[in-house]
Amino acid sequence: MPWDWDKLQKQKMGRGGSPPQMDEVFSKFKGMTGRFRGLWLIIAGIIILIVISSSFYTIGVNEVGIIQRFGEYVRTTSPGLNFKLPWGIEKLTKVPVREINKVEFGLRTIRAGVRTQYARDTAYLNESLMLTGDLNVAVVPWIVQFRIKDPYNYLFKVRNVRSTLRDLAEATMRLVVGDRSINEVISKREEIADQAKLLLQKELDEAETGLNVVTIEMKKTNVPEPVQPSFNEVNQAVQEKERMIYQAREEYNKAIPAAKGNAEKTIKSAEGYALDRINRAKGDAARFLALYAEYKKAEDVTRRRLYLETLRDVFPSLGSKYIMDAEQTNFLPLLNLGREKGAEK
Repeated sequence: MPWDWDKLQKQKMGRGGSPPQMDEVFSKFKGMTGRFRGLWLIIAGIIILIVISSSFYTIGVNEVGIIQRFGEYVRTTSPGLNFKLPWGIEKLTKVPVREINKVEFGLRTIRAGVRTQYARDTAYLNESLMLTGDLNVAVVPWIVQFRIKDPYNYLFKVRNVRSTLRDLAEATMRLVVGDRSINEVISKREEIADQAKLLLQKELDEAETGLNVVTIEMKKTNVPEPVQPSFNEVNQAVQEKERMIYQAREEYNKAIPAAKGNAEKTIKSAEGYALDRINRAKGDAARFLALYAEYKKAEDVTRRRLYLETLRDVFPSLGSKYIMDAEQTNFLPLLNLGREKGAEK
């Protein structure tokens, strides 16, 4: 394509066909400066606005502010209106220190309220399946509620605090459940929750997570569904065994005290009888000794007195008495002795 030399020279020379003068150049430059001045003012206003908006900030009553200068922690600010260096120099991170958070294991909340609804999907089952101390498998869902007590440790000491919390909570709960039987896991949930809370708090403090465990809530604990019928049968057998043991103890408590009472009564009765016999024997011996002492003083008189007293005691029990003459030789008079008694009647 041939060059249009004349046209090119005219473009170089300007509209008048001659080179542009300095006055024209300065006037054009002033016009351009006037147009850019407004743009610079807009840019400067935006920069000032960014500086002001990034320098003043507000912290809520449930929060604290963590300030970093070029990535390094410098201070913690309290709730209210505060000031910091502009964006790019100091960075603000708000940490909700009074907010209660929760981590769920073996379930997930569907709808919170007075009667909270939970989802127990099989995807969460591995979190709650645990081996107990008596080698049984239990389904132990639970919830950990926590809050941030040390914002510095929470932000800078641990890379992923929630993941660390989940791992430590799961390890702690498995440790506590592994020391107990299946019946204890089902019936002593509050005791397990208290023990797990103490152990978990200790682990979180050692890891410098900056978290404080508010509470651990144990949900309904059971065995896996495939073994529930067998487990119920075992429980029924155990309950029947305990019932029979209690009945046997009840019968034992009735029979043994009664037998002990009868034995004690027999022993006391025998002891009383023995004491009575001993006292009677001692009395008889003392009376005999007293009589013997009197007998030694006057043997004839005492012998006669004993003889007469004995006859006095014996004769009334003999009935009718007959005195026979020593000279009697005929037995015929003896035949009417009984008839006389009948005639008197």
